Amino acid sequence: MRHIAGMTEDARPVLSADPAAMTARAREVIRLNIEALQALEAGLDDSLARACEIILSRPGYLVVTGMGKSGHIGGKIAATLASTGTNSFFVHPAEMSHGDLGMLRKDVTLLAISNSGESRELRDPLIFCQREGIPVIGLTQRPNSFLGRSSAVCLTMPQVAEACPNGLAPTTSTLMTLALGDALAMVLMDRRGFTAEAFGLHHPGGKLGMSLQSVRDWMGDRPPAPATVPLTATFAEVVSAITEGRKGAAAVLNADETLAGIVTDGDVRRAFSRGDLGGLTAAAVMSPRPKVIGPDARMSDAIDLMTQNKIATLLVVEDDRPMAIVHIAELMQAGYVS
Repeated sequence: MRHIAGMTEDARPVLSADPAAMTARAREVIRLNIEALQALEAGLDDSLARACEIILSRPGYLVVTGMGKSGHIGGKIAATLASTGTNSFFVHPAEMSHGDLGMLRKDVTLLAISNSGESRELRDPLIFCQREGIPVIGLTQRPNSFLGRSSAVCLTMPQVAEACPNGLAPTTSTLMTLALGDALAMVLMDRRGFTAEAFGLHHPGGKLGMSLQSVRDWMGDRPPAPATVPLTATFAEVVSAITEGRKGAAAVLNADETLAGIVTDGDVRRAFSRGDLGGLTAAAVMSPRPKVIGPDARMSDAIDLMTQNKIATLLVVEDDRPMAIVHIAELMQAGYVS
């Protein structure tokens, strides 16, 4: 039965079930993708730089749109842009024709994605942008298409074969689109001087986000005060402070309340092993040079410090005064370490 003129259902042989044949086909697809990316890199010109300057000069959002597979890739590009310092969001082009054109304020920039450049759903947004003076950055394989002609800057991808045997399913084209979107996002990120700390503010969730948080963020605005004792505290007072503090340690303070040292559960156990505890004071059992960290350091630095030094407790110190105690058990419970 004919579905497409000149093509029958058995026009193309079915791939063999032989594992070697399937592996060879998979390698062919990957090779085609690699060649597409190489062609994209070789053909890159200053259009990406011009696109970046337009985006950086505009006060509003970068709105990303695209239909079908281009839309799926566009959503990812918008998310990458938003997490790396460029305010961005994705809008479905068909929804724009039904009221969401109101999201295109005069101060925004539109990044429109279409491999052919002729997606009919893009026409209304493109015409609207022309009328309102909103600059369009087009991403397409065909610069002479409606999208290309409507763009202030056209990011043109090379015309390479799709990995799909019928030349229909987007494969190499979507990979090039994703790569070009990532390139745009990274150049913008570098131009803005976007830091890892700023990334952490946009990405507080997950293990990555938690590691980028500062120690101050982890403590919150009202961290529990650390257990403290003076240098002259008795051994019994030290044990009591550690027990009440529930962090496995107590900070030892000088007379002016600056940090003198730390007494941990381990220090207490070692003191017990020496016998006579009657005359022991905090000064006698403390570690005088404890590992400390500032509140504005990253949590990843705190974790590294604890791991490298094989310690379970870490003092957070500001202006030589203890603010809090970090315990490894808390970090494990919160998912900072596994």
